[in-house]
Amino acid sequence: MIWVIAFGLVTVASVILGLRKKKAIYLLVPLASIFAFILVKIIMVPLPFTDTVRFIFSLSG
Repeated sequence: MIWVIAFGLVTVASVILGLRKKKAIYLLVPLASIFAFILVKIIMVPLPFTDTVRFIFSLSG
């Protein structure tokens, strides 16, 4: 639950900064933070990275 609140705060802060400073780069911050979070969670799996990625993509069908 703490991660949902943290990502929500990052998103709100980046949207406010993006609108105030009129720079679109601030709108990429939430996407980058979610990507980094997913990458860290994948790295935390005790299998080799390539095996983990193959396993994740093989779950779809």
